[in-house]
Amino acid sequence: MELLPFLFFLTVFIFLLLGFPVSFTLGGVSFIFGILIFGPHYFNLLPLRIWGIMSNYILLAVPLFIFMGVMLEKSGIAEDLLETMALLFGKLKGGLAISVLIVGAILGASTGIVGATVVTMGVLSLPIMLKRGYDSKSASGIIMASGTLGQIIPPSIVLVMLGSVLNVPVGDLFIAAVIPGILLVFLFFVWIVIQTIIRPKDLPAMPSDELKKFKGKVKLKRILNAFILPFVLVIAVLGSIFAGIASPTEAAAIGALGASVLTMFKRRFNLPTLKAVMLKTTSITSMVFMILVGAAAFGLVFRGLHGDRYLAELILAADFEPYQFLAVAMLVIFICGFFIDFIEITFIVVPIIAPIFHSFNIDILWLGILIAMNLQTSFLTPPFGFSIFYLKGVAPKEVTTIQLYKGVIPYVIIQLIALLLVITIPKLALWLPEFLGS
Repeated sequence: MELLPFLFFLTVFIFLLLGFPVSFTLGGVSFIFGILIFGPHYFNLLPLRIWGIMSNYILLAVPLFIFMGVMLEKSGIAEDLLETMALLFGKLKGGLAISVLIVGAILGASTGIVGATVVTMGVLSLPIMLKRGYDSKSASGIIMASGTLGQIIPPSIVLVMLGSVLNVPVGDLFIAAVIPGILLVFLFFVWIVIQTIIRPKDLPAMPSDELKKFKGKVKLKRILNAFILPFVLVIAVLGSIFAGIASPTEAAAIGALGASVLTMFKRRFNLPTLKAVMLKTTSITSMVFMILVGAAAFGLVFRGLHGDRYLAELILAADFEPYQFLAVAMLVIFICGFFIDFIEITFIVVPIIAPIFHSFNIDILWLGILIAMNLQTSFLTPPFGFSIFYLKGVAPKEVTTIQLYKGVIPYVIIQLIALLLVITIPKLALWLPEFLGS
């Protein structure tokens, strides 16, 4: 019986490597295992879980932000924005990748929802990067990594849930996450620079003939047309959240409306454009939610096979010192992130380990940031990193799943390095709350 969770995991992994669709693989294999082992009545709970996903108010932001991204794409604004930012860094190799990092961080901070951010950035930037000669692994890697920044840069849904589970004020978690979030952006930037040195052909600079045109009044006009207005849109989305005027879901509606207004301003808004945007939004949204439904079935069967219990027993059976237990807990959360989504980890694993950390007198605010950074990594870890699935759903056909896996591995390593830095230097998470509280 103890081998069944691992057999289940291996079966899903094999079907994914064979190229079967992610959502149907997760749901189909889970359904077959569930029927064979538990019988059909076991899935009586599944409709309730699916209904919980479909009626989740926070997830309503997903189609709204997808609409915003697709509208910006169809209007040409998104391409202008990314290419103009790349032209600003035009003399540097990797300028477009740096632009994606900046835009991805801004979108991530405005949504707090990885699926919406990765899909939006994938729709906006991946075709442009491939068009400019970028290596598909490098291009997809920075998109997936920048899309996960919204999980640590406040406002973050992960931090909100962790605050409730750990009984830590969410506002304190938001403040504590600022420096770790900036640290991750900086480390991603450093990796882009390193890539331009060791593999310059993978991240080419903008064509010299385009850079020659980008001078004087032409430069200023292009910045105003392509950068300023979309930037105002993102600021409006972020500002409405930080000012307490709107929730992330309501801010997504502001973004969708604002993107439509900008398209009108560019004189590209018409009925065919609106129809195309709505069709693509519906298609991508369906893909995202089918993945979530498949993940729900997967999690249901995995827990039915007591996979979560075996992990918990592994933690509780050992007698560790505080930092030894911290290392084990971080490792278990990291491993869980390979095949369980962050919501299930938050509500299954974290409540098990939190009382033990309380008994060790470990700072729970610091612990919350460590767990959040670890959970953020779970979106990138193959084979079931959801950022990989989301990007695969909107990527061109020539971009394979294996290429996405290879592209994301360096950023998983970078996130682990950042996690180790915050573990060894707790002040990275605790200094700002202490400073503002003094």
